[in-house]
Amino acid sequence: MTSYQHDPLNALQAKTEAQKLAFAPIVFHTARTLRDLGILAALDAAGKHGLDAKQIAEQTDVSEYGVKVLLDMALSAHIVTWNKPNYILANLGYFLANDGMTRANLDFTADVCYAAMMHLTEAIKEGTPAGLKELGDWPTIYEGLSRLPEKAKESWFNFDHFYSDRSFPILLERVFANKPKRLFDIGGNTGKWALQCCQHDQDVNVTIIDLPQQIEMALTNAEQAGFADRIHGYPANMLDKTQSLPQGADIWWMSQFLDCFSPMEILSILRRVRAAMDDNATVYILELFWDAQRYDAAAYSLNATSLYFTCLANGNSRFYRSEDFLELVEEAGFVVATRTDDIGLGHTLLELKAG
Repeated sequence: MTSYQHDPLNALQAKTEAQKLAFAPIVFHTARTLRDLGILAALDAAGKHGLDAKQIAEQTDVSEYGVKVLLDMALSAHIVTWNKPNYILANLGYFLANDGMTRANLDFTADVCYAAMMHLTEAIKEGTPAGLKELGDWPTIYEGLSRLPEKAKESWFNFDHFYSDRSFPILLERVFANKPKRLFDIGGNTGKWALQCCQHDQDVNVTIIDLPQQIEMALTNAEQAGFADRIHGYPANMLDKTQSLPQGADIWWMSQFLDCFSPMEILSILRRVRAAMDDNATVYILELFWDAQRYDAAAYSLNATSLYFTCLANGNSRFYRSEDFLELVEEAGFVVATRTDDIGLGHTLLELKAG
């Protein structure tokens, strides 16, 4: 990771970067439009020789004016290069056109976060998800996930699953090493992890603990997959400190769940899990910690996504620094049996035992 102790920019570089920030929304929409209109794909197919504006216009059914004004901005943003009279796809443009992570991040920003971020100042001042009103009228985004506008819903779940799904094979081997019979999945969302568990082990039973709206989606998916007899729901609002939790699980599982809460809410949830679990049970927490990332771009993405939590999700949660999170784990009465970093696309798996 890059050190954050020293300023990496001299005065001229800093002024240049300031202009990039000032026009960043315009560059963002330029990139998205180039992708969605097929201009990046046309240049990608043309290879190293590229295409001139007229050829691009003919292939994409975009006016020559539109092609030029977009691609001239793209030149300044290093999305394309220029070898008169042709535009040529640069490395940055290639990833905008072809990289799955970039697509998931860009669509999430465009369809879920963009309009909402106009309310970031209000969200910071009030400690509420002030931008959520751009999508719907709910206290937090979680109550509204099943009712988001269709494009926003698609991009939200694509973003969420892109990062979690790539960790499944490694995680299943770890979690099922001791053949657990009963697993509680707190914050099970659409049931993807529960389905993976049932496909991996024919004897396991999974109980999804989540809001009623999420459980309804998850149980529908379980029934369609043929696992209605082994995937069950336990409706619960984990912010309700008076709500009881089920008992009897070998494994308690929380994947990208606790980052949806403030530190004090995390502490409350962990304490209630500790109180409900058997002493010999295991708690697994899968999280993304921005300070545990191998690449700078990953830390950058996580810190940006934290502001989604601020402005849209609930106003008080984030992706945490690992040291801050582990203090809460210890205070809740757990000890970390193992910690495994860099799983999948930068996840950390914490295996907890009762302290």
